[in-house]
Amino acid sequence: MSRRRVVLLGATGSIGTQAIEVVTAHPEAFEVVGLAAGRDVDTLAAQAATLGVRRVAVGDRDAAARLRAHAPDLEVIDGPAAAATLAAGDADLVLNGITGAVGLAPTLAALEAGTPVALANKESLIVGGELVVAAAERAGGRASHLLPVDSEHSALAQCLRSGRDSEVSRLVLTASGGPFRGRSRHELTDVDAAQALDHPTWSMGPVITVNSATLVNKGLELLEAHLLFGVGLDRLDVVVHPQSIVHSMVEFVDGSTIAQLSPPDMRLPIQLALGWPERLDHAFVACDWTTASTLSFEPLDRTTFPAVDLALEAGRRGGAHPAVYNAANEEAVAAFLAGQLGFLDITAVVAETLEAFTAAAPGVPRDLDDVHAADRFARDHAASLLHRSAAP
Repeated sequence: MSRRRVVLLGATGSIGTQAIEVVTAHPEAFEVVGLAAGRDVDTLAAQAATLGVRRVAVGDRDAAARLRAHAPDLEVIDGPAAAATLAAGDADLVLNGITGAVGLAPTLAALEAGTPVALANKESLIVGGELVVAAAERAGGRASHLLPVDSEHSALAQCLRSGRDSEVSRLVLTASGGPFRGRSRHELTDVDAAQALDHPTWSMGPVITVNSATLVNKGLELLEAHLLFGVGLDRLDVVVHPQSIVHSMVEFVDGSTIAQLSPPDMRLPIQLALGWPERLDHAFVACDWTTASTLSFEPLDRTTFPAVDLALEAGRRGGAHPAVYNAANEEAVAAFLAGQLGFLDITAVVAETLEAFTAAAPGVPRDLDDVHAADRFARDHAASLLHRSAAP
């Protein structure tokens, strides 16, 4: 594999810092040529110095001004479009580790420049939907230009190598069940943010961790799998697997199931995405098959955790409904983390917002402006529900 020039978006976050570990372990394979962050310029400056990067993007303009003052040799792009500008530059691969719908514009910018995207920002694909898929097809094909970083989708990509598309029966994503696995809906009435952020197996940012607790994250991942692999929503399923060792499975038409197993460590799927389709000779972690262990599987409790079915319904309604699902959830999670909304009310806000959007009879998004309009509708409607719930 020739040495790849990589741009890291969300460089100071969990995915970005682990990606730097992967790059550092393979100096012969990768060169980082750009870094982007929101406002953590102290970490960004240290990363740029360590990696020898001269071009960075900072979303917060005040933070960018501080960075320029302390690191005058850096080329600093700033403002809301900074990450997209960096992503559109000269590179062999863009890893998008930004959290939230703001990751959509950089994903599109990279694809429109013909650059493959290693996608950890699932929201940009959910929100952008067919716009992102179409951009990937124009760039050379979704299989070569949309490379999954999520452990579940990385697992599916690996398992799908075992057969032809016509031989695939269904894709099965695994879910850890989050911190509230096994609890009834009644038992979740009074849970707080600290409890929701106490994930049993993964270390992630607060929004993703809460999404894992509600299983919104799994709903988003089903929609992402549908778009990444072109598999119908009726051929996607979820099973609860608390150990987080089996990351996903593919069931074939003859009844055979192929699964991908590895310890819960994001450096493995990041490394695979950066080197795709090759496997690099470096194991950060591996299963120890000399030690006794048990792998268990449970059906999803769809009554206690309705977020998965809500996501599938948003996918069936199509258009910008997945974008509305995502935006309403982001607003609700922010309110929950601020102590302004109950845990069970998160999915209730999402459900009500989806119904309101359907009633508004939206058309199919034609461009990024239409997607942004749907996103604004969802956030405004969710905010009105939050205001109503807070009223005396």
